[in-house]
Amino acid sequence: MQTLETFAPPAAAEYLSDPEITAAIELFFLTNKGVPAHLIDVATHDGIVQLTGITDNLLASERAEEIVLAVRGVRGVVNELLISTPDVPNDELHRAVTEALATDPATTGYNVACRVAEGVVTPTGVVQSWAEQQLVLRVLRGVRGVRRLVTDELLIRWGEIQNSDEEISTQIRELLDWDIRVFSNEVVVRTNDRVVHLSGTVGTAAERAQVVAVANQAGATRVDARDLFVAYWAISSELRREKFAQRSDADIAQAVRDTFRHDPRVLSYQPVVVVQNGVVTLTGQVSSLRAKQSAERDAHHVVGVWAVHNLLKVRTRWFTPDVVVRQSILDALGRDPYVGGVGFEVRVSNGRAHLHGQVNSHFEQAQAAEVASGVNGVAEVENLVRVLSSTDFSGPPAAWYPGALHPAAHPHSDFALAERIRTLFFWSASLHNQDVAVRVENGRATLSGTVDTWLDREQAAFDAYEAGATSVDNALELVSSKFL
Repeated sequence: MQTLETFAPPAAAEYLSDPEITAAIELFFLTNKGVPAHLIDVATHDGIVQLTGITDNLLASERAEEIVLAVRGVRGVVNELLISTPDVPNDELHRAVTEALATDPATTGYNVACRVAEGVVTPTGVVQSWAEQQLVLRVLRGVRGVRRLVTDELLIRWGEIQNSDEEISTQIRELLDWDIRVFSNEVVVRTNDRVVHLSGTVGTAAERAQVVAVANQAGATRVDARDLFVAYWAISSELRREKFAQRSDADIAQAVRDTFRHDPRVLSYQPVVVVQNGVVTLTGQVSSLRAKQSAERDAHHVVGVWAVHNLLKVRTRWFTPDVVVRQSILDALGRDPYVGGVGFEVRVSNGRAHLHGQVNSHFEQAQAAEVASGVNGVAEVENLVRVLSSTDFSGPPAAWYPGALHPAAHPHSDFALAERIRTLFFWSASLHNQDVAVRVENGRATLSGTVDTWLDREQAAFDAYEAGATSVDNALELVSSKFL
């Protein structure tokens, strides 16, 4: 066993050239298992990234765009990826998308139907909010064989009582203020006739996308973000100090409840929220595992939350025999673009699903559990899917950041893996300036130090797995005092 030296994170550069950004994106594509890197071309012009080429499903296209948005120096993305998926007969695809909407615990009650023609799916019907509309589209993207979605006929029915322009602007500002994913001090919000105009500056392209999403959630009929720019200087910790100012437990609890109102998976359940010293405890009942998971994720997105104790109980609305739940899980896994070809074994006992099988990556392992969690009647998932170990790594063999030591001088595979992880952290818009140390022993990565948010902690572990770690010991701690 070899214990490797731990290196401090490299200093952040103040300017990143287009070739550097392109190379960093190519690196992330190579390490992320859900993206066909060899089929995607990347070009960068003044920080705007253009993606061309093909993917074999809509989720991969969406995932590629999300990866790009999270890379340092990126100001925007033009996604021109084409979807080349195997042909699925219209009747079969129609049945698959209909079943997907019917078996998802949230969309099962929506008044939405679909037309299908040669891989093009047109959802029709009425939903109650932008968030519900996006949820429908997300479910449909997760069906193998869907090449394109036409959304013109999926309408939003606004309530009879609508917020005024000023109320919409105020709500957007409040949501942004409490959203840990956005630093909005430099964002200006104006609303005119329910059209929201955003201007100002944010630090990353991912933040810009989140600001637009929040505006849509608040009831905008349209969002104009042409004057909302991305600039590196807006990442400065000095500008972000106020975001991490101490918040009262009562205010945090109310902010968590407010986030639930904008999540269609959680909205109708009204979980009980108790906060003590920034630790959130959720109690009550929900009708699906996905709702329980979404509530916990929503709480983690709130400023001032340092931990979440999720005590929500899953109580399905109606009894579904285990044999039916098992078949629904198998059908859902078969529809999924990522793991549809894997032969899983599924056992269900009293709503608790046990997944068995073998996959090639931790991404596929997590995807299997994600799919099973979204099936009606599932109260819990035990993920026993095994990741096949491999001594080979398909990504770049060398680290690439200022001051990196070349693995040729340290040929041990643990050293190369540690440097790959550090490279991903260096190019991450959220992790590059945080105090994260990496140590690798026999393929097991240990992460220590401090990060700003729970999201940063989760992203660090995810990147370590994607870089090739067989397991990750995530000892990162959240530190609020850094900005106080």
